[in-house]
Amino acid sequence: MNLQWFRDLANLAQVGNFSRAAELSASSQPAFSRRIKALEDWVGTALVDRASRPVRLTQSGEQMLEAGNQALRRIESSCQQVRESIAAPDRYVVTFAAQHTIGWRFYPQWLQAFEASFGPILSRLRADNLPDCLAALSRGEVDFVMAYDERRAPASTRAPFESIIIGSDLLVPVSKAQDDGSALFALGARPSTPIPYLRFGTNAPLGRFVEAIVSEQRLGRRLNVVYENSMGGALRIHVREGLGVAWLPLSLVEPDIEAGLLARAGGSALTRELVIRLYARAPAHNALVKRIWTYLARREGVAFV
Repeated sequence: MNLQWFRDLANLAQVGNFSRAAELSASSQPAFSRRIKALEDWVGTALVDRASRPVRLTQSGEQMLEAGNQALRRIESSCQQVRESIAAPDRYVVTFAAQHTIGWRFYPQWLQAFEASFGPILSRLRADNLPDCLAALSRGEVDFVMAYDERRAPASTRAPFESIIIGSDLLVPVSKAQDDGSALFALGARPSTPIPYLRFGTNAPLGRFVEAIVSEQRLGRRLNVVYENSMGGALRIHVREGLGVAWLPLSLVEPDIEAGLLARAGGSALTRELVIRLYARAPAHNALVKRIWTYLARREGVAFV
């Protein structure tokens, strides 16, 4: 995978023409077209509707462009932070780790709000699976971990870590929206055939929450698993393509719902309230990390040990 592929995709989305987009990318059209095709091969689906005039991105293409733009912004931000840390070696770079879905939308918004009140910090994000995030925290490779938990669950006891609730979310069933705005696959109805189900992988923490809903609401026989992935972003792509129903964090899919691309596939009985916890080791190994934790703990009304 080459980051230039996403810049090419952005240029194509902007002008809607391969020749003009190739010029923007300072490339020949054949080389430009090969890079677009390479990106499609890497993703595994068509990203460009070549039959339309002007050329436009498919829903999957729009999804990947959004992901690529976010990745590019993070990389550029990290490069700037590295340069600043080299110029000021005494400044500590705070490292956050987060589940992929949290890193997609919640983290950048949370960090911006945090810096607005606490003050600017040098930071970087590591998006990974939760067990790997916690293992990295245990080894001291990251300073904080952000992870989903159920609101109704007792306070986390992931020793030797402490946690603070820093946000909330909803786990909601979603499906591709039809022209009238209703869900293509509605869980409230009683279909004659099973509903295609896009499921989190067995090791995904969010999958445990979803399967609890499926069990409580006795939906097992009505759902036919057609795809499984541990990353919410991958499930979101398949939902937008109309391949089935999936439970996803509202923060991830709310823009799609507002745009009429997705619709909720079930009512409140099929949702689950989530919280986002920030984990840290106790005691903190760095003065700035301890100061951040103390600030957040006081704001949330809990004590730092």
